Amino acid sequence: MDFLESKSGSKTKFYFNNFLELFEGASPRKVKDVLSALIADEKLMYWSSGSTTMYGLKGSGKKEED
Repeated sequence: MDFLESKSGSKTKFYFNNFLELFEGASPRKVKDVLSALIADEKLMYWSSGSTTMYGLKGSGKKEED
């Protein structure tokens, strides 16, 4: 979370590969489990462009229009 919050001024969405680099040496499955837990706790959210899925801090970045 500290990593994401430190980047929140310049970058609001991250690729899965960014997290693989952050958790160097961890298996992709373990990283996915951590991200899924953070999404379940509503600290992170999925963002999709239609062709790729990214992760971002909940409440940061562009908001969807109602």
